[in-house]
Formats: sequence, C-alpha cells, structure tokens
Amino acid sequence: MSKNPKPLVAGNWKMNGLKSSLKQIVKIAGKIDSKKKKPGCEVMICPPATLLTAARDKAQGSSLKLGAQDCHADEAGAHTGDLSAEMLANAGATAIIVGHSERRANHGESSAVVKAKAQAAYRAGLVAIICIGETAEQRKANRTLSIVTMQLKGSVPAEATPANTVIAYEPVWAIGTGLTPTPEDVAVVHAHIRKRLTVQMGEKEAQGVRILYGGSVKPDNAAELMAVENVNGALVGGASLKAQEFIGITATYKS
Repeated sequence: MSKNPKPLVAGNWKMNGLKSSLKQIVKIAGKIDSKKKKPGCEVMICPPATLLTAARDKAQGSSLKLGAQDCHADEAGAHTGDLSAEMLANAGATAIIVGHSERRANHGESSAVVKAKAQAAYRAGLVAIICIGETAEQRKANRTLSIVTMQLKGSVPAEATPANTVIAYEPVWAIGTGLTPTPEDVAVVHAHIRKRLTVQMGEKEAQGVRILYGGSVKPDNAAELMAVENVNGALVGGASLKAQEFIGITATYKS
C-alpha cells in the first residue's frame, strides 16, 4: 500500500435530509465527474438510511460513493429499529461510519461496541470509518493523546487493513461549533494516530490507512487542514449538506 493513500472526503449528513435533498446528490455527482472540476480524491456522502437506495440510484454511473452512518453489530435478529451492515450494503452503502462521538455520547457506545460494529462492516464487505476524538474537558486536562490511544486500542479490530478501515479524528469540541484546532495541533494528533496504528498493525499497513480530520471543516479552511502531514482527507458535517460548499472542500485536492 502506498505511503500516500488516495485522500477521501466524506460527508456525514447526520439526521438531515428528505427526498428533496437528493438534488444535492445529483449536483455533487455531476461536479466531481466534470473534466474541469474532477477532484484528486475519493468522494463519499453518508445520507440518512432512508435516502440510501434513492441516493444510489441518483449517483449511478458516477464516481460518488455512498456510506451509512451507523449499524448494528449483528447480521440479523430481534433488534427493532436497527439496521445490519448487510442491509446497508444492500441499500447501496460502501462504507459505514462507526463510533461517531454523537453515538458514543448520546447512545453510550463503548469502544468495544464500536469495534464490534467495525467488524460487522468488514463482514458485509464494507469499509469501516472509525471515529475517535477528545472532549473539551479532556483537551483542557491535556488528555488528548491518551484518549486517542485508548479509543484506537479499543475500537480498531485486529482484522483492520488499509482496504477496509479509515480513521476519522474529530475533536468533539470542534464538531458543529465553528472552532477548529490549529494545523499544528492537528499535525501532532494525526502523527500520534499514525504511530499508534503502527504499533497495532505494523508499519507497512499503518502507512496505508487514511486518517481523516473532521470538525467544522469548511471551504475556507479545508486547504490549510488538508495540507497537514498525515491528514488524508476530511469527514465533513454541515458543509456537506450543500453541494456547492462540499465541492469547495473536495476541490482542495487537485486531479
């Protein structure tokens, strides 16, 4: 695997989006395949599960990839309201976000649960986008690197490879707040993540894993953040809901 894996810019729509939002999918798909606008990165949108199949149909024939925002660890069973990785793959997903801080905080998901969900993604032939990140309180206590280490150790399965795993570092205090760490701060954390992955996976495998930055990524700060060493793309929240803003971020990577 290359030491410079192809970047990935993924949009997480969270609990946003109705059928009318599919026009944004059409716009994004059209822009990223335009000869003039084609970015030098993989592009993915993770809409709510209710829109996955329709989004797949709208994006058919384009290079736009689709992902899901969560899954249950089991393949099937009596889990009312939950969706398995296999169901999401069947609906059009090629990846699943697991361990997002909002799931960890609002649903009490431990790193063990996140690991099981990542393994479910592998089972279904999907990529697991494993999220990690510290809270404002943890950051103030200078615990950022220890929290990241603990979450990586507990959340990343032994079966992880560059082909089936993406790591997304999202400082919780930066999500949706408009606040972002400095490029220097991002560099320190991403270098630490790479080092820890090397311990867990071996150097060759760890060098090929894409490490995304997430947390108030916008067109006006994307270039600076994406230029940081060991940053291999972005996990974008609010800015991914509007095609023009999202394309402004993907355009950071020239083809």
